[in-house]
Amino acid sequence: MTMKLLFALSIISVTFNSCAQNTRTIGFYNVENLFDTIDGPNDDKDFLPNAESEWNAEKYLTKLKHLNEVIDSMGSPIILGMCEVENKTVVEDIFKTSSSRKHYEIVHYESPDDRGIDVALAFDPTVLTLNQSGTLRFDLDNPEHPHTRDILWAKFVINNDTIVAMVNHWPSRRGGQVESEPNRIKAAAQGRTFIDSLMRVSPKTKIVFMGDLNDYPDNMAPKLIAEKLQPMISKESGKFGGTYNYRGEWDVLDHIMISSNFQKGGSIKVVKKSGKILSPDFIITEYKGDLVPKRNYAGSKYLDGYSDHLPVTIDVNLK
Repeated sequence: MTMKLLFALSIISVTFNSCAQNTRTIGFYNVENLFDTIDGPNDDKDFLPNAESEWNAEKYLTKLKHLNEVIDSMGSPIILGMCEVENKTVVEDIFKTSSSRKHYEIVHYESPDDRGIDVALAFDPTVLTLNQSGTLRFDLDNPEHPHTRDILWAKFVINNDTIVAMVNHWPSRRGGQVESEPNRIKAAAQGRTFIDSLMRVSPKTKIVFMGDLNDYPDNMAPKLIAEKLQPMISKESGKFGGTYNYRGEWDVLDHIMISSNFQKGGSIKVVKKSGKILSPDFIITEYKGDLVPKRNYAGSKYLDGYSDHLPVTIDVNLK
């Protein structure tokens, strides 16, 4: 083998390794009722030491450990959206107890949600610089329960690229899918208006929209967003055909969508067809003959699990 050939092969090897090292992820995870053990001003009565669930410090620390195990499986996300968190402190506790992500920073705002749960975003400040953040707030047409989770947004800069991440947890299907659908359409309209304004004012901004939308890809509300952004998560993205199992049937409730320019050049680029629904064996269990996510509680019965949802990710290449 000539020296020239050896040199060429070494260059190829270095290039390959460099590319591999620069591939990271953006992810979303519904962490299922991440409450602390302190009686706060919100409706947290079901997650206290004296509640039927007997939610205590030992169970809380186990939950944090479990969540870090899942995040470890997500490929070192540079942005991680989460929902069903009680406050900023519980999100900070996830990363304080992590062996490799103690440096992550948090974006969080208190929502007026009746249950007292919020959305949040964590990011790697060694990769991204936070420029601005805020929320989109809207009320539901329900006099008894008008409040829901805000849509959180955060604007990041990486070299010459600007990224806006949006984290969602749309209103539930309580009362029936059809009856509750107007609530999610209202959330979608709010998000779509914001996306339109971003595209109009700064067309080069790269957008990533993520969240538990409480709707499937073929429902009307997610379609309103999909008319503007490209869906990255489908039934084919994971081996079970979904992120959530309802009465033995899997489907996609947890979504990631991106602007088309996020797959084009620059300092950060989404890898095409890289959307994944993650299902490592340790977060799956059997229930009544079906394989389902290993959740933390079934009613008040403690299951020592993770979440009733599976996490979703997309791959990004960094320059």
